[in-house]
Amino acid sequence: MFFFNIVLAVLTFVAYVLPFLAPKLFPILSVLTLFLPFMLVLNVLFFGFWGIQLKRQIVLSGLVLLMGITFINKFYKFSTTNLPPSDADFKVMSYNVRLFNKFCWSDKQTVPIEISDFVKEKDPEILCIQEYSKTQDFDYSNYKYKYILSKGKKIITGQAIFSKFPIIHTGDIVFPNSSNNAIFADIKKGKDTLRVYCIHLQSIKISPDVNEINEDVNEINQKKSEKMFKRISKAFKKQQLQAAIIMEHQKACSHPIIICGDMNNSAFSYVYRSIKGDLQDAFEEAGSGFGKTYDFNYFPARIDYIFADKKMKVKNFQNYTDIIDSDHFPVMVRLAFEE
Repeated sequence: MFFFNIVLAVLTFVAYVLPFLAPKLFPILSVLTLFLPFMLVLNVLFFGFWGIQLKRQIVLSGLVLLMGITFINKFYKFSTTNLPPSDADFKVMSYNVRLFNKFCWSDKQTVPIEISDFVKEKDPEILCIQEYSKTQDFDYSNYKYKYILSKGKKIITGQAIFSKFPIIHTGDIVFPNSSNNAIFADIKKGKDTLRVYCIHLQSIKISPDVNEINEDVNEINQKKSEKMFKRISKAFKKQQLQAAIIMEHQKACSHPIIICGDMNNSAFSYVYRSIKGDLQDAFEEAGSGFGKTYDFNYFPARIDYIFADKKMKVKNFQNYTDIIDSDHFPVMVRLAFEE
């Protein structure tokens, strides 16, 4: 048992280090970051196993857990924040809508209508949508300002930013050799101007992705023959490049920044650490529980994020796991500029 404990401790320590190392340096090892939550749970079990027996081996698991205390906070939040609302507050929602069920992954025919009703009920001032597809059943009439970027030949998909505040400037960020991309909008809120990014990074393709239909049949067959680890590590390297492009783009922005989107990676990854930078992870600041954002069996995957500039106060955060109109769950944060 202690031998397995040692092996687990070494793998966990390696996973702790990987967010600081570019995936292109250790592409296969970088996959370990996906399993870090499992390893943390196993370390807790070992800690309890040795503790019940009052064995000194408990020290190893104790040290591993102590070293990873910041990672535990990214995986599970024991407390939540819900500060009182004020007139200065504004809500931001991020939602990957999976093309509004365009390819009938769900038997429900009313998915766009239900998503539209949900958005109206929560009434965010700023709405970022990934995998957006034009449909008459999604009503965005509540939003006076919008920026929608759609691309593709066989499948028209893209990102969208809707705002109740004036949008004064927009643009997109192209990712090379990828159907994924990012868009941004500079939004005027009173005397403040903020930049909102809506991003969708490369999929690791653990589950089927509608974007695969865009790809050549031979490429799909080739990907099916690849081992899972190789496929994921390849996606991680693409994500690293995409993250670097986003980071470089941010440098030219003088406004406070909000980043919303589907990063297709965990909060323990190099990509997460790169894009988050000095921004606040809204879940870490005000969320609770696991913060699950992706409908993945047996594991509370959190791959959709809202990052906010430190000039803003994160007053509340919610992930809506009872909404099953997509393979992603919507997330929303209530913010206010610091006085």
